Amino acid sequence: MQKNNPRDHYGRDSGQRAEPATLTVLTSVRELIVTGRVPAGTRLAAEAIAKELGVSRTPVRSALAVLTAEGLVSYHINRGYAVRDITLRDILDAIEARAVLESRACGLSIDYGWTIGELESLRNMVWQGRAIVDRGEWSEEIEGVWYKLNRDFHSMVVRVSRNLAIRNAIRVCLIYPVFGDIARLCPAVAPYVPQRYRIVPTAPPEHICNSQADHEAILAAIDAEEAAVAEQSMLVHVMKSKNRLATVTTRR
Repeated sequence: MQKNNPRDHYGRDSGQRAEPATLTVLTSVRELIVTGRVPAGTRLAAEAIAKELGVSRTPVRSALAVLTAEGLVSYHINRGYAVRDITLRDILDAIEARAVLESRACGLSIDYGWTIGELESLRNMVWQGRAIVDRGEWSEEIEGVWYKLNRDFHSMVVRVSRNLAIRNAIRVCLIYPVFGDIARLCPAVAPYVPQRYRIVPTAPPEHICNSQADHEAILAAIDAEEAAVAEQSMLVHVMKSKNRLATVTTRR
């Protein structure tokens, strides 16, 4: 399990990391889309985006290609790029697909083995999340910090699976990258969610406490090298997001 050897060829990131300019464009445009500030149907002209962000058109085109693969943007030969109309059904289907892919990645991560450094990084993410929850305070800012740890946790598990096909498939399933509570922030979901679920509480909400506990259980299974347990735990964990959305969107 705890090896010091470099990653094998399944785990290398060469060619998979975006150039800094592309990453800047990608982050900026993705956030505008998922928060609804750029509505569905909006055309995304590379030249206009490049001018606004102060970059060349090359990283913009690269970023738009990534967003197309993620399902946030569509491309037509005659009309170019445009923001896709994402529906609640799209979100629920994507979460279910991601649950299957991430759970398998979790099992594979144990089969291939975690390096000492990778495992230590995962532990740090989990215990930072626990410290946030244990403080008993909650706000939009705290939510953002916790969700950043959440994204890093899931990304690391998938990365350590050393399975590039799964990694690429998951990118397509990340229709809504999680910056915070999807029930409150996602434009495709919020219209179906009663107001009471869209208010930021002052204490960690129940679904965050449950999610944090799941992270700790998954970490324990990885530590114990119990691949089947870790895989099942990850499946249940991700599916809770779908089940919660399905529940809150039907309580009208």
